[in-house]
Amino acid sequence: MDLRVPRLLKRPRRAAAALGAAVLLAATGTWTATASDTPRPHRTDRVLAMADGTRVDTSYFTSGGGGRRPAVLLAHGFGGSKDDLRAQAEDLAGHGYAVLTWSARGFGHSTGRIGLNDPAHEVTDVSRLIDWLATRPEVRLDKPGDPRVGMAGGSYGGAISLLAAGHDPRVDAIAPAVTYWDLADALFPNGVFKRLWTGVFFNSGGGCAKFEPALCAMYQRVAQSGVPDADARALLRRRSPAAVADRIKVPTLLFQGQTDSLFTLAQSDAAARAIRANGAPVKVDWIAGGHDGGDLETGRVQGRVRDWFDHYLKGRPVGTGPAFRVTRTGGVDSTDGSTRSRGATAGAYPGLRGDPRTIPLTGREQRVANPAGASPPAVSALPGLGGGGLAQLSALGTGVSLDFPGQYARFDAPPQRTALRITGTPTARVHVRSTSDDAVLFAKLYDVGPGGGQVLPGQLVTPLRITGAKAGKDVTVTLPPVDHEVQQGHHLRLVLAATDLGYASPTAPATYTVSLRGPLSVPTAPAVTTAATPLPAWVWWLPLVGAGTALALLLSARRRTTAAAPDPGLTEVPLVITGLSKRYAKSSDRYAVRDLAFRVEKGQVLGLLGPNGAGKTTTLRMLMGLIRPDGGEIRVFGHAVRPGAPVLSRVGAFVEGAGFLPHLTGRENLELYWRATGRPPEDAHLAEALEIAGLGDALARAVRTYSQGMRQRLAIAQAMLGLPDLLILDEPTNGLDPPQIREMREVLIRYAAAGRTVIVSSHLLAEVEQSCTHLVVMDRGRLVQAGPVREIVGSGDTLLVGTGTPLADPVVDKVAALDGVASAVRTEDGLLIRLEPGSTAGALVVDLVRLEVPVLSVGPHRRLEDAFLTLIGGSA
Repeated sequence: MDLRVPRLLKRPRRAAAALGAAVLLAATGTWTATASDTPRPHRTDRVLAMADGTRVDTSYFTSGGGGRRPAVLLAHGFGGSKDDLRAQAEDLAGHGYAVLTWSARGFGHSTGRIGLNDPAHEVTDVSRLIDWLATRPEVRLDKPGDPRVGMAGGSYGGAISLLAAGHDPRVDAIAPAVTYWDLADALFPNGVFKRLWTGVFFNSGGGCAKFEPALCAMYQRVAQSGVPDADARALLRRRSPAAVADRIKVPTLLFQGQTDSLFTLAQSDAAARAIRANGAPVKVDWIAGGHDGGDLETGRVQGRVRDWFDHYLKGRPVGTGPAFRVTRTGGVDSTDGSTRSRGATAGAYPGLRGDPRTIPLTGREQRVANPAGASPPAVSALPGLGGGGLAQLSALGTGVSLDFPGQYARFDAPPQRTALRITGTPTARVHVRSTSDDAVLFAKLYDVGPGGGQVLPGQLVTPLRITGAKAGKDVTVTLPPVDHEVQQGHHLRLVLAATDLGYASPTAPATYTVSLRGPLSVPTAPAVTTAATPLPAWVWWLPLVGAGTALALLLSARRRTTAAAPDPGLTEVPLVITGLSKRYAKSSDRYAVRDLAFRVEKGQVLGLLGPNGAGKTTTLRMLMGLIRPDGGEIRVFGHAVRPGAPVLSRVGAFVEGAGFLPHLTGRENLELYWRATGRPPEDAHLAEALEIAGLGDALARAVRTYSQGMRQRLAIAQAMLGLPDLLILDEPTNGLDPPQIREMREVLIRYAAAGRTVIVSSHLLAEVEQSCTHLVVMDRGRLVQAGPVREIVGSGDTLLVGTGTPLADPVVDKVAALDGVASAVRTEDGLLIRLEPGSTAGALVVDLVRLEVPVLSVGPHRRLEDAFLTLIGGSA
């Protein structure tokens, strides 16, 4: 989406955060067209007079060619203008539509006051625009005065699309994005004032005086009291699509953002349910970004909107995509620094409560203080941070949040035995008692890692206003809807805080007493599945191409490069890496891997560890000869590795997933793969590999019927074909259940015990600790430490300091800055502190007491997770 700043937003602002939020809000709903060699469509600018004399500035786009065509109305985001939509308008016009854009009242060069999509003004303006389209000779008519017309827009423009469909029956199809269904629920959720975002609305609109007087008076009244009243809710609801829910009966394609604390996924869910109840076709698409930043997926979204209109306006038999799609983010690609994302789909929209799973929670009754003035407030989402915002960080597993001790209650679930995918709205039951008549709490569901680090998915919070809480009340906590995977070994934590920076809390001090009344209910939506990884072409063709290339070089008696001579001193050493480096791009000074060096001996099971983006996968791909390093050298059994090097026949690998032909059986896939290598069938040791796979009768079934765990085991068996001397496995336990993981651990140990070598890259630190003999730890492309597991885990320079409760960030920063402290990482109940050489535990304790850190215990750590966190400074 286009992030150009509208003229209205170029004036100075008092708060930088508000300015950033206003820019993002204004930009949401605009699109970028791809470059084309076709002539630019013709554009005509007109100012049209509305019934009350308001003048609306418009642009009309058409392309060459005769005949009538459907029309599309494009509406801009709040704070923007018609100019933000030019690229998308030209794209649609080039695809055979007559496209009309306009600046809404109070924006761009249009006159009038902002009415927040008031049916009496902004919605009536849309009807007048449709009247004008009906007079155009280029526009197809369904009947006199009724053009064939669709509407699209984002945020403010998405809402006007929904409202126009409810008020004007001539609208034939709509595609609203990242917008609201009920503005009262969006700005006053559960009776709590969303202070920051509401302020962004009124300030980015040019100030209260630019709005209709009733809206200005409402905002000033609520902003002063901090409590939304019934009149305020009624005023916003009349301007919401929910007010005409029973009248929206046109095909609707809904896009909603996952990183969006302004308009959450619950808004599109309410819209989908209401419009479907009217009998209209509805499809739902959860994109990665939103008002809090992230990837807005502009190209994909624009293409799907065009297909939607081709189908419902032109009547073409084109596909309109799945009934439900969600973009899932999976870390950072270490080769180019980009965010990995994939689409998951379902044949029906699952809603927000599909296939709930019950998870027990534990925790005693707890007292929560609401401080005087509601300060300091907890921090979750910060409107306006854009693509680098907290919500985007949380999608990558590194989000930031802040809860102050004494101001929140927490309840924990047990660690997950297997990965858990949450898709929808979790719920829980609690009992709340207050010293005041009303209580306001903010509910969050954290994903807590084995080391105590916690991530708030989407940085989303649910506010709760509990009336009559003085006598005590049972409350159902409906948490924000998310799509989030809780990894094996992680656990969920329900937090109820008294304050939040984005909302208005009671300023009078109060004490809330919170206790559990039931388990956590988590929607899982198992019908939403991610497409299987497509078959990498190199799996089948690289060996054949390599053989063909070698033959051609032999016949021509020349080579492009001269291979480095084998090192006779390393013929029995499986792997030596020296000075290895790889940049993201030739001209870039950013490195995926830099000056990496380590050595692996026979019989070792080496664990390759590091956070996302550490360069592990890039290193493995260079080791396999799939990409060339920019510097340094890799030698396998003394031979330099290069693409197609003969020594790679002694290496088996499972890197970045394996591709299988889905219509063939498991056994047939393995046999075909081995035939593609050109090696004799008897060298495959197929029976041993099949025994390792442990798939039994499933080997005779088509791979398309396999579960993810079965595919994973088959892929590992494929890597073991030929019983290679060096076996490389990237995340081999993904998709396996605990018994299968234990079996895989035993396989790796036995495999190395026979004199072969295994390299394993994995995030399951507890599993690495049990199965590996040696470790290489990487961070930001560099080597951090290498050596036997027992030495790294048992290193005496790292201490576990117990404090009983988590410490605030400022305290942790002060500890990390102490003389003699190399790093300090917060855990659930204290700190992991790595000392500089020469420092002592006694001196550390003296400094901690001086900083008023409540030290309960000090001792050496004994877990790989602790060692890993201290080595990388908590960046995992």
